[in-house]
Amino acid sequence: METNLNYKGVGSVRDDVTKYLVDALFEKDDFKVKATKDGIKFKFPVGVGSKVSREFLLSTPEIPEFAWEPQTTRLLLHLAKNSKNVIVGGAYFGDQSIPIAKLIEKNNGVVHAFDLNEMQCNTLQENASLNHLKNIKSVHSGLWNDSNTYLNLSDTDDLAFATPSSDINKSNTITIDEYVEKNSLGSVDLIMLDIEGSEFNVLLGAKKQLGRPVEDSPNIIFEIHSSYVNWDKGLEETEIVKYLRSIGYEMFSIRDFQGNYDLSNKKIELIPLISTVLEGPKHGFNIVAVKNKELLQDDMFRYCENVSPKYIVHKSPALHHPIDGLK
Repeated sequence: METNLNYKGVGSVRDDVTKYLVDALFEKDDFKVKATKDGIKFKFPVGVGSKVSREFLLSTPEIPEFAWEPQTTRLLLHLAKNSKNVIVGGAYFGDQSIPIAKLIEKNNGVVHAFDLNEMQCNTLQENASLNHLKNIKSVHSGLWNDSNTYLNLSDTDDLAFATPSSDINKSNTITIDEYVEKNSLGSVDLIMLDIEGSEFNVLLGAKKQLGRPVEDSPNIIFEIHSSYVNWDKGLEETEIVKYLRSIGYEMFSIRDFQGNYDLSNKKIELIPLISTVLEGPKHGFNIVAVKNKELLQDDMFRYCENVSPKYIVHKSPALHHPIDGLK
């Protein structure tokens, strides 16, 4: 349908037209169930204006490889393959937690999935059952830089952000370090954070884990967004990047669609932070941080410079398409 509209607007037909039509079809409490190519089933909310849900619902092909952000999900699976403990902050309905859990089940690995939204936590647990997975721990708490803060959630969709409350005398947060200690995990192998501006605070609460030796420190994928982080002086001057670099991490921007697009035959493209093109309206993308760069030397990767991390179909191919094109 979108192709037949022959849309000539400034933005994409999905963001400017289709999303309103699709959102109008559903009530707030409506859910759908859909599977990905590897047979993973997801129950997901379709009546809360969620871009993650909408992109999955409208995927091309109809049965996609992943539910969301294909290159980021593929990179997560690459980094998780030998993991025992994976932490996901902002787990939502499990679009990335479920595939990771399925992969590391053979290692007796566990995904510790955090979300402040109770409905999303419950849906994540339903999706674990739907896929016969017993290695997901759904945690209805917010990750933070302390364990005595109460966080208010701004909304119910995937763009909801958390803000500390000053008038509630209880806590709904925990640090990664305290969670690891309380649950006798020993160490964490991978941390994924997509929590709308709270990423730096969460990593401050993981100093013990992040300070471990190279062979025992967690790999990290986190979102950075100019609505919450000032990158006017470049990514390398942001607090979160300076912090991670100071404890031995190397970082690269991940080129990806913030959506669902078939990239199954494409290499994962990584950009050095210093040559990441940041121009444009307020936007976000994911960064991978590792202490052992050999993890990113596989043939599945391509390194490139002076391009945007945002794949956008209707924008300049030189900046916003894979190096070898979208076909």
